[in-house]
Amino acid sequence: MKILDKYIAKNFLIGYAIAFSVLIGLRIIIEMFINLDEFTEKAGIGTLAIISNIFQFYGLRITLYFREFAGMITVMAAVFSFGKMVRSGELIAIMASGVSLKRAVAPVIVLSIFSTMLFVIDQELIIPPMADNLVRGEDELAGKEFYEVKFISDAQGSLWFAPKYYLKTASLGNPTFLLRKRTARPGIWDVTGWINADSAVFNPDKGRWDLVNGTFTEKNPQSGPRPIGYYSSDITPKDIPVRRKAEYKSLLSWMQLRNLAQQGSKIKDLAQLYAQMQSHITDPIINLVMLLVSLPILICRDPKAMKSAIVISFAATSLCFIVTFICKLFATEIFFDKIIPEFWVWLPIFIFLPVAVIELDSMKT
Repeated sequence: MKILDKYIAKNFLIGYAIAFSVLIGLRIIIEMFINLDEFTEKAGIGTLAIISNIFQFYGLRITLYFREFAGMITVMAAVFSFGKMVRSGELIAIMASGVSLKRAVAPVIVLSIFSTMLFVIDQELIIPPMADNLVRGEDELAGKEFYEVKFISDAQGSLWFAPKYYLKTASLGNPTFLLRKRTARPGIWDVTGWINADSAVFNPDKGRWDLVNGTFTEKNPQSGPRPIGYYSSDITPKDIPVRRKAEYKSLLSWMQLRNLAQQGSKIKDLAQLYAQMQSHITDPIINLVMLLVSLPILICRDPKAMKSAIVISFAATSLCFIVTFICKLFATEIFFDKIIPEFWVWLPIFIFLPVAVIELDSMKT
């Protein structure tokens, strides 16, 4: 690596650290200020326990905030790096030495690719294993959470109901499992029976739910309910907190979303799953596209024009971010009697990637 590459890379990494600290820290401070009353609802546990709960809560959620701001952090780091070089006239010196400015932006692009790899690792490998902790509310203490379970579907098509699910003990209180089978008509299920129990506790050794006083009742039974000792399912204790609400499915990995989509569901739910699956692919690309759109604007040789260049670059990046957000909203809507989630999720790339290529090609170097 040449001295110039090391210098540009150092500036970019310093800017990246500053942007990361500012954006993530600001998000935590604002959210903590809004939700501070919820943390203090259980004041009886003591001040130290409340502070520990706050640190644990936001320590885990940093992974989510990084996923949200990864693209903006990269752009801000590029602004810091090239803003410093423009202000000190270093870009003019680079051009005077015969080095193309396209060559000067290469270290930033390479480091941005590594940053994108961190984004993918965070999205696919770090967030999914601890998704059950990330859905915890501010007023819930770690290890003491319990949730109401409604209409969770497993791979067999059965629906789960339970007034309470206790995360710490991995147990369901008074659960009901509505057993179903597919019919010849797509999306239509036939109920074959149901299972009731006083409680269901997950058995990790055998990968099943052991039932206490469990009974199985057939539809149109010839006889009464009969005892049953366990229920086998693909759903594990970590899945229940995430699967109980549709918005929490964004915490799942691409593979987990694919497995859910293969189970079959309503068209609207399938569209949402496919949109989230495609977003796992497009989000890293969009983060890079946002940087490529802003880089040519930031490469200006006149320090007086740097302020306007920063404003324009942030405007372009914000426009890309807003268009991406709007397209994701449209991904599950019906247009011309069709739902096309893949088209809407990829549309921002089709719009802004050509813009980035044209800007890079026309950049004065």
